[in-house]
Amino acid sequence: MNDLSNYRKSYEKSELLESNIPEDPINLFNRWFHEVEDFGGDSEVNAMTVSTIGLDGFPKARVVLLKKFNEEGFIFYTNYNSEKGRAIAQNSKICLSFFWHTMERQVIIKGIAHKTTETISDNYFESRPDGSKLGAIVSNQSEIVPSREFLEENLKELEKDFDGMVIPRPKHWGGFFVTPLEVEFWQGRPNRLHDRIRYSSQEDFSWKIDRLSP
Repeated sequence: MNDLSNYRKSYEKSELLESNIPEDPINLFNRWFHEVEDFGGDSEVNAMTVSTIGLDGFPKARVVLLKKFNEEGFIFYTNYNSEKGRAIAQNSKICLSFFWHTMERQVIIKGIAHKTTETISDNYFESRPDGSKLGAIVSNQSEIVPSREFLEENLKELEKDFDGMVIPRPKHWGGFFVTPLEVEFWQGRPNRLHDRIRYSSQEDFSWKIDRLSP
C-alpha cells in the first residue's frame, strides 16, 4: 500500500472573508474564475467535475468543460444518450466542482440540470471545429466499441460523406443548463483552517450566506 500520510502543503495564497464578498455567488464565481485565468496559470480554467447519480444507483464523476455561465447558471454540452446524459434525464440533481490548485481554491455547486433550447445547442455546435462536430456524430458515447481503429475508420467515412457540406447537429447532442441551488467557495488557509463560504438559494431569490467550519 502506498502511504501518502506525509504529503503536506501549507495553503497561504489568499483569504475569503465576509467583508469582501458580493451578495450573490455568481459574482464571486466570476471574480475567482478571471483571477485564476489571469494569475493562476491553470491551463483549462473551465475544466470542472460533473457528478451525477447513475442508473445503477452509484454516484459518478467526470471532468467536462464549462462553456458558459451567467447570473442564472452554468452550461456544458454532451451526448444526451451518454451515461451522463441518461443519468441526468433520470435524476436532474447534479453537482459541479472546480479545483484551481494554483490559487488554492475550490468551488462546489449543487443544482438542477435541464436541457438548453435547441437554438442554444445549435449555435454552440455551429461554432465548433468540423473535427469536433464529426466526433460528436461518430461517437455513441459510453457504448462499447471493438477498437480504436473502428472509431477512426467511421470518422474517415464521415469526413468523406460531409466533405464540403454543412455538418448538422445530431439531435442526441446538446447542452445542459445547471441552475444553482447551493454554491460553496473554499479557500485554502494555513493550519488547515480553510475558509468555507456557502451561498444557499432562498424562496425570495436572495442568497443566504454562511461560514462553514473547515
